[in-house]
Amino acid sequence: MELENIMIPATNRFASLYIEQKQPVKDFFHYDLTSTVFEKRLEDLHKREFAREELVSCIKQYMERFPSSEEIKQSLNKLKQEDSTVVIGGQQAGLLTGPLYTIHKIISIIHLAREQEEKLKKPVIPIFWVAGEDHDYLEINHIFVESNRSLKKISYAEGPVEKKMISDIEFDKDHMRKWVKKVFEYLGETSETNRIIHSLETALEQSNSLVDFFTYIVIDMFKKYGLLVIDSAYEKLRELEKPFFQKIIENQQLITDSVLLQQKQINHHDFSNTIDLSQQAVNLFYYDGKERILLEFNSDKNGFIGKSGEVFFTKEELLALLETKPTAFSNNVVTRPIMQEWLFPTLAFIAGPGEIAYWGELKIAFEKLGFLMPPIVPRLNISFVDRFIDSDLKDLNISAEKVIRLGLEQEKHKYWDSIKDKNIEKLINDTIVFLESQYHQILEIADNGLLPIVEKNLSFHQNQLEFLQRKTDQMTQQKHDTMLEKMNRTERFLRPNNAPQERIWNIFYFVNKYGEDFIGQLMELTYSFDGTHKLIRI
Repeated sequence: MELENIMIPATNRFASLYIEQKQPVKDFFHYDLTSTVFEKRLEDLHKREFAREELVSCIKQYMERFPSSEEIKQSLNKLKQEDSTVVIGGQQAGLLTGPLYTIHKIISIIHLAREQEEKLKKPVIPIFWVAGEDHDYLEINHIFVESNRSLKKISYAEGPVEKKMISDIEFDKDHMRKWVKKVFEYLGETSETNRIIHSLETALEQSNSLVDFFTYIVIDMFKKYGLLVIDSAYEKLRELEKPFFQKIIENQQLITDSVLLQQKQINHHDFSNTIDLSQQAVNLFYYDGKERILLEFNSDKNGFIGKSGEVFFTKEELLALLETKPTAFSNNVVTRPIMQEWLFPTLAFIAGPGEIAYWGELKIAFEKLGFLMPPIVPRLNISFVDRFIDSDLKDLNISAEKVIRLGLEQEKHKYWDSIKDKNIEKLINDTIVFLESQYHQILEIADNGLLPIVEKNLSFHQNQLEFLQRKTDQMTQQKHDTMLEKMNRTERFLRPNNAPQERIWNIFYFVNKYGEDFIGQLMELTYSFDGTHKLIRI
């Protein structure tokens, strides 16, 4: 593998300016990403106290059901130490780990933790939290595969209509087994396929929910690097969160007002809001086991109601419910970062472009609650280029950077204009124009009874001419298929569906093709958190 740093802007302007550490965006965060940022953050964390023993016990109990390693045990022991910190990030529990950006985030977490542990001479533990409390099932129930020169979406099942937490969605093991085999039929059989399928079957046999399945795969992939994993919906974590949920309930209006004020300041600089927030927002969900219900405060009723009026609680009732059933509560996009800050001694949070944008709206809320946001470190953005695509790029005389940034639509149109039969196209177009003109004259003088026949006759000739044009184009495409498919294949790989590779492709395409050591080779590369895009040639 070879790594090259290239310049590709982030998917949103706010994140791009943050990565470049430019004003006004960097002013919406507490820490500038300078060379001494982590020393400063370490000093700030040492002034605070964390329930380390309880946190370690919680993570250990959660991870007991999954693969383990000496490195994981070492990470748990390190987390108990008063001078230890964590590098943390999270993502939804996508099937087979979901899009590549989840893997990129985990690599980022592990590498930054390793880098800062060496630099600070203090224990730094990599932690990945699974967003099991999320309810957007349709976002995680599929992967994309290549099929017949296009990308095909393979969904496990359409799933529940209600807003059930992903952690509570169990799967049918026979159905999942068939789905996994179907995916690998599209990926193609290699010398690695049977081993991978056997490993995945072990994972699904040891799992009940979609989050279990995801967690098993992730831990199995990264256990040798000491990665700790926790589900945000884990019931024992909810017990640790109880006093903090109480603080959120007590300070719900302060938190909401702070975010709205921050959004107003950001709007002054022509950025739109990332977080959709009402003045009445409580920033917590009530969960009845079937559906997450977003709570709002109703001043007229002096109580907490579901956004659509499904439930009502007085403050006393809500706090009493928290005491007896903390699993009935879950965080939203505002309170999850706040909860994370209360629970973990966070040296750095690894964020994607969208996360950078919404964290920027939380600065005042953090301040009002008495602490600082952690340094927000943009996750590594990575694109893979295999030798076949590299060869196509050379033949096309186009850089990978250009394809990743803009795709090849312009080049494809230009090439098509150079090969299509312009003479036939002109004759067909001229014929259509002539026929339409002649038929228009016929329509003007024909009896009313003939009008439907005339219009039908014109439509017939138009369709025949369009059919002739399509057949002409098909013959041209067949004649130049090699070059056209090179363009399509290259774009499909590097800019699929006009999106970054990391949002469409799945890690098992590469593991199936290059073997289980593919992850190990990725981990051996030296990455710099400098805002550049990482182009990895395989």
